Amino acid sequence: MPRSYLTDYMWDKLAPLLPPERGKTGRPSKNHRNMIEAILWKHRTGAPWRDLPEEFGPWISVFTRFNRWSKVGLWQTILEALRSHSNAAYTDTFGHKPYLS
Repeated sequence: MPRSYLTDYMWDKLAPLLPPERGKTGRPSKNHRNMIEAILWKHRTGAPWRDLPEEFGPWISVFTRFNRWSKVGLWQTILEALRSHSNAAYTDTFGHKPYLS
């Protein structure tokens, strides 16, 4: 697999926000982390979906997951959750945000 874009720390924050990998029926889903890595690669490079490296699996699987999550608003939910986590990380024990220089 190519260089990882997500650290383990980042993945630990992101993973709980994702739906279960295994549904009640049907085939098991592809690994969420690999799918996110593929989506990040695609958006980082600006390459077409069809040019995803083979290490990520079939491009159509990655595109389908990205598209499905987009339609249900999952990316927005993730962004809001990570934003609130980020804001909390910069708040001191009294609830004040430190001055930025």
